Amino acid sequence: MAQGDVQTSGGNPAGADSACVADAPLQLGAHRLKSRLIVGTGKYANYALMAQCLEASGTDCITVAVRRERLYDAAGQNILDFIDTKRYILLPNTAGCFTAEDAVRVARLGREILEGLDNPGADWVKLEVLGDTKTLLPDPVATLQATEQLVAEGFKVLCYTSDDPIVAKRLKDAGATSVMPAGSPIGSGQGILNPNNIRLCLEYLKDGDPDYPVIVDAGVGTASDVTAAMELGVDGVLLNTGIAHARDPLLMAKAMRHAIVAGRAAYLAGRIPKKLYATASSPIEGSIAWHPPELEKHQA
Repeated sequence: MAQGDVQTSGGNPAGADSACVADAPLQLGAHRLKSRLIVGTGKYANYALMAQCLEASGTDCITVAVRRERLYDAAGQNILDFIDTKRYILLPNTAGCFTAEDAVRVARLGREILEGLDNPGADWVKLEVLGDTKTLLPDPVATLQATEQLVAEGFKVLCYTSDDPIVAKRLKDAGATSVMPAGSPIGSGQGILNPNNIRLCLEYLKDGDPDYPVIVDAGVGTASDVTAAMELGVDGVLLNTGIAHARDPLLMAKAMRHAIVAGRAAYLAGRIPKKLYATASSPIEGSIAWHPPELEKHQA
């Protein structure tokens, strides 16, 4: 593919919904993802809408909470009946766990369920160990403990964590396949609150290991948040509420699909430097119009 060419995940003509721009797939452990957008399956008005939004988002990896009470809705419907497990790689997560012990137990359950479905996602887990119910921020100590245990049991662990670069580095050192710093608290829709810390996480995690995958997880509220995250240089974005609680979830899913591509393309292209003063798009040399002397001096 020539530089600047656009390729879509489904082989469609190039367009704004393309999944990659002269770019390699996202590698997470043994999994190669065409889309850099990972989408959650919770909080939708119903499972049918969820299925439509997943398709519209262009994702090929979706995350599912595997605690039994989260697999069934009020009508007794099983979420897995609405997911094409041959189309999507499932990423089981430990949402709702507040201790390392609970998280490890739920991760094992997720592996058992996915092995029964013959889904390739059985070998990995998105690890969440929360500190409290108000902030839903991760417990760094329990997260590190659970990471060490799950890695020892052969899991490929994708760790939800804060944007603290020191904690991020320790999770990588513990064997995490990917570290996933939060842009802002789960479901808050505040976007990337501290881009400098995300940059530090990227610096620490990719030092000597430029292909190590770093994914922003949580806090995304709209498409521009996704683009901003990708422009920082992260390898992907995981989101749920930003789509599920939008006024029009299906339309927002499409917007997120475009945003992940635009942000990645902008990062690869490289933004222009920010300058204090203006720079005219057209040169003044050869102009027949009068111009102020200070303009000539500034452009010289």
